[in-house]
Amino acid sequence: MTAAIDTRGFTVRPASPWGLVREVAFIAAGLLLLSLVIKVHWMTNFMIFFILVLSFDLLYGFMGHLSFGHMLYFGAGAYGSALWLVYGSKSPLIALAVGMLVAALLAAGLGRIVMRTHGAPFALINMAFNEIGHFMIQSPLSGVTQGEDGLSCSADNIFGIINLYKDGWAFGFAAVMLLAVFALLRVLTAAPYGILVRSIKENEQRVKFLGYNTFRYKWVTFVIASTVAALSGGMFTLVQGFISPRVISPFGNVDVIFAVLIGGAGNLYGALIGGTVFMLIKNFLPVLIPELATMLNMKLPQWEMWLGIVLLVIVFSVRKGIVGAVLAKWRQRPCGRTT
Repeated sequence: MTAAIDTRGFTVRPASPWGLVREVAFIAAGLLLLSLVIKVHWMTNFMIFFILVLSFDLLYGFMGHLSFGHMLYFGAGAYGSALWLVYGSKSPLIALAVGMLVAALLAAGLGRIVMRTHGAPFALINMAFNEIGHFMIQSPLSGVTQGEDGLSCSADNIFGIINLYKDGWAFGFAAVMLLAVFALLRVLTAAPYGILVRSIKENEQRVKFLGYNTFRYKWVTFVIASTVAALSGGMFTLVQGFISPRVISPFGNVDVIFAVLIGGAGNLYGALIGGTVFMLIKNFLPVLIPELATMLNMKLPQWEMWLGIVLLVIVFSVRKGIVGAVLAKWRQRPCGRTT
């Protein structure tokens, strides 16, 4: 199980220590270049979203389970961290850990139910749990969460120095966390564990025949993906200092799914590229459409409509995502060969 395998058209090999360092350095350089053209506080939000997309890609891209309820764990991390800051201590790292623990326990419990399903039932059951979580935050728990009014919270500086309410520190903190998550998932997905998860996606019955407890591996993967999603939710709380039921709304799942499809499912670089493209489109269309309407001296539909059209064009024109399309072209080069 330690040998390299070929999946989705590219070879997956265990990451060597120096190879992993080079990959992390490459991504760090990409983030710095991106920050030259995008405002720093936007970049922080971008990186928080990237972590969420990476967590979803582990669940969908690598294990093949499409969920319409992943925002439940993002919201659990966000509210878990916020409630600790309000009713517990002001320590940001403890708040982050509490949010992740809440989501991990929630995923561990619900995972015993949802991981017994697959396909449409899995997606819809997760969406149902997400809807329940959204309702609980809005109404039954509104005395604690402040419901639709939202919950304000503040955290102390990390190590007495790092102030997450300043753009530079927030950017650095988000970048470090993103690189750490990428490195962790890179090691996991290239290890025997990751190979087994991919094998479950391709043919679960054959993996069972080999003697593996596939339910256990799927359950563990579900918990890991949910906990990483909670990390991004907790980071959102620490950086914003305010959250509302919107962070746990099932509608947020659409953004994550589109980002993975744009970049290419089952590839960590695809998750990062798809997240970047999606966030650029989502953040710049609201600015470009009004300017275009002014230039043309005509009324144009709201930017949300154009967002949907652009995303559908990208997804249907690049079926395997941006990374998948690039890899396909690379394999078709005249003098090339696949390694």
